[in-house]
Amino acid sequence: MSKSIFVFASFYPKANLESQVQEILKGMVDPTRAEPGCLRYDLYTSTKDGVSFHLFENYADAAALDFHRQTAHYKNYRAVIESLLDKPIGVVVMDPINALK
Repeated sequence: MSKSIFVFASFYPKANLESQVQEILKGMVDPTRAEPGCLRYDLYTSTKDGVSFHLFENYADAAALDFHRQTAHYKNYRAVIESLLDKPIGVVVMDPINALK
């Protein structure tokens, strides 16, 4: 039985580019949620120590995450987002230990 995969990704925009980064990330939500195997794809923001954005993602299995990374919307966003950020995207891929079902 394959296990669910969780991803936590953090984005720290360059000064004055917060709105642009937010719009790009918001544009990922609907197409990603429509992908087979996407169980959750939620965008959050924080204003502690400047504006940052955080994606909490949950996929049915590693194959679903691989599928996500091959989509046109993923490749397009990755092609533009990094130049708008103050530092590299922080991505943590996690396996559940005792998550609720």
